[in-house]
Amino acid sequence: MKLTATILLTLCAATSSVTASAADVIKSGARIAASCSGCHGTNGATQGSALPALAGQPKDALLAKLKAYKSGAAQSTIMTQIAKGYTEEQLEILATYFSSQKK
Repeated sequence: MKLTATILLTLCAATSSVTASAADVIKSGARIAASCSGCHGTNGATQGSALPALAGQPKDALLAKLKAYKSGAAQSTIMTQIAKGYTEEQLEILATYFSSQKK
């Protein structure tokens, strides 16, 4: 019985830290993404613009594009310079944040 209780407590602790971590990523993402809203709209939900909407896009695709801008593999007058200012971790957070937003 004690072993079962210990296992359950361990699982609950692990689950709550994962949930808090995901919430922290979204909160951090919202802070970082605030600078993106001028061009890509609030929460990345651009409508009626030549610029792409970021909200709801697949995380892997967003991250790949951000990394391409950062490395210079993808060229954009503005995005190449902006992406260079972010760390790899921040790019990951941005991709996670925008992929979790509603279109």
